[in-house]
Amino acid sequence: MRVLITSSIYPTPGAPKIVGGAEIFARRLAESLVEAGDTVEVVRAETERDQPVEECNGVTVYSAPVQNIYPPFSEPRSAPVRGIWHAIEDWQSSATLVSKRIQAFKPDCMHSNNLSGLTAAIWKSALDQNVPVVHTLHDYYLTCPRCSRFMAGHACERTCFSCEILTINRKRATRQLHAVVGVSQRVLDIHTRLGLFSDTPLRTVIRNASTATLKPQIRVRADAEITFGFIGRLTVEKGIDNLVRAFAAIPKDKVRLVIAGRASESEQQRLKELAPDARIEFLGFVSPEEFYAQVDVAVAPSIWEDPGPLVVADASAAGRPILGTHFGGMPEAIQPGVNGWLTAADPESMTRSILEIIENPQQIADISERLANAPNKWTFPDVVTEYRNLFDRVRQPKK
Repeated sequence: MRVLITSSIYPTPGAPKIVGGAEIFARRLAESLVEAGDTVEVVRAETERDQPVEECNGVTVYSAPVQNIYPPFSEPRSAPVRGIWHAIEDWQSSATLVSKRIQAFKPDCMHSNNLSGLTAAIWKSALDQNVPVVHTLHDYYLTCPRCSRFMAGHACERTCFSCEILTINRKRATRQLHAVVGVSQRVLDIHTRLGLFSDTPLRTVIRNASTATLKPQIRVRADAEITFGFIGRLTVEKGIDNLVRAFAAIPKDKVRLVIAGRASESEQQRLKELAPDARIEFLGFVSPEEFYAQVDVAVAPSIWEDPGPLVVADASAAGRPILGTHFGGMPEAIQPGVNGWLTAADPESMTRSILEIIENPQQIADISERLANAPNKWTFPDVVTEYRNLFDRVRQPKK
C-alpha cells in the first residue's frame, strides 16, 4: 500500500522541532507502515525557507511552503496579526506541493493529521485526483483557530463568533473526507455535536498507545516519600498552576513533585511562588524513559478537552498509575483503581485526591504490578493495524 501522510510538524534530523504528541505519532506511524512493507511519503509545513527533501528511516519527507505571513508554531504575535494569519489560513484554496506529490507518488490514500500551515486545502488536492482521505483529530483546528477550544482559563462550551468566522471554510472542507478518526470518543463527539462529519462515510475511534520505548520497571523509593510527576508543555490549559497549588497544602515530608518540560527561570520561579514550601524539582526536557524512572505516580491535570493525552498511554506502558482529570479523553483511558484515578481539576480537589493516594501507598504498588503484568495490552502495533485496516477500507481501485 502507498500512503501519503501529512502533518504540520514531522520531526527529522534536519527539522527536529516537536510541539506536542501529534507529530511524534505521525512519525511513529509512518515508520511503522514502512516496517510493515508499505511505501510512505510525508508532507509537512516548512519551518524554514527552501527546506530540502529528507530521507528518514525509509520515509521521504517533503516540506511545503507556508502561504501565510509567518510559519505556524513560531514566536507569539499580537492579536491583530494572529487574526490575519488565521483568516489567510482558512481561505487557502490550493496546496501545490501536496498536489504534485499525489500526482508523482500516486498514493492509495492520504492520511492527514494536524493541519496548521498546510490547511484543509490539501483535502481538495486529494479529491481532485481521486485519492481517498483519512483525517485524524488530534486537536480542534476545525472549530477553533487556536486549536484548543480554550480561552480565559476555561474550556469553551460553545464556539464563539470569531471562531465561527475563522473556521467556516475548513468546516465545509470536511465534506471531502472519506473517514475521520478520533483519538478519543470525546474529541469525535465534540466535532459531530457541532455538525461536522455528518456526510463522512466512516467515523471511528482509534485510541493512542505509547509511542515511546517504555517497559514497566520497579521503582525503588523511600517508604516515607512518594514522587508525583508532570511531563509536557507548561501551559495554562495543561493545568500546571492548579497542580502546583494543590501541593501547597500537602506536607512536604510526605511527597515531592517533579516537573519535566521546558521552563524558563522566570517561569520556574513563578510556579514555585504558588507553593513556596512544597518540594518541587524541575527536570527540564527529558525523555519519557528518564522521567518515569523517577516517579511513582504521573499526573495529567488538564483543564481543557485534551483529545487523547499520550501521557496516559505512556504511564501505563511504564507501569505507573496516573492521576487525571475528567476532561477530554482521560475518563475513557483511565479506569479508577485499575490504571489510576480521576479527580476534579481544581486545586482543592487535587489536594484531596493526592492525600488519599499517599495515605494508601500500597495501591500504587498494586496498580504498578497490575500494569506490568496486564495481558492484552493496547500497544502501538495495535494502532498501526487499525490504521492499515482503515486505509485498506477507503482505498479505491486504480482506473
